[in-house]
Amino acid sequence: MIGCTLVKKIGGNKVLWGVIVETEAYSQKEPACHGHKKRTPSNQTLFGEPGRFYIYLTYGIYHCVNIVTDKSEWASGVLLRALSMPDEEERICSGPGLLARKFKLDRTYDNRPISKKNGLWVINKSSSLKNQKIVKTTRIGISQAKDLQWRWYLQSSRSVSKRAKGDQLPSTKKSWSPSIENSP
Repeated sequence: MIGCTLVKKIGGNKVLWGVIVETEAYSQKEPACHGHKKRTPSNQTLFGEPGRFYIYLTYGIYHCVNIVTDKSEWASGVLLRALSMPDEEERICSGPGLLARKFKLDRTYDNRPISKKNGLWVINKSSSLKNQKIVKTTRIGISQAKDLQWRWYLQSSRSVSKRAKGDQLPSTKKSWSPSIENSP
């Protein structure tokens, strides 16, 4: 999903959009996944059809946006950790809570199919990312299965929430950011 564009219709012909620059994956087979132990009313969406949004509340205040993946009846998803947005401060969406806040996504969007018709969708990867390096590393903020390298980020983006140890923040001259070519 790195390099795909998240788009939300905000009224009339206006849209809010950003390029996905950081993600984490979760699967029922590992203990950090919300659906690892069992299905509950709050994680039901994660067991549903792929291509839906799974949105949950963490720490009682931050919403996190996931896309359900794999297959029905098997809990799996990809957490959208960071976006790079045009004409915005580079760290405006540099974390799952910040991303959800900027796009005004909460539990009311949970279980919605990803579709333009629903006003929230994803566009395929930008061609401008063709030669960009994607870093694979461990996930953030979990206590179980923390050694799995199931987090990915666009190395050249300054919008990434947390870089892997030893990976320095790119200079503004070398940083990748979305352009009009990436616009929806």
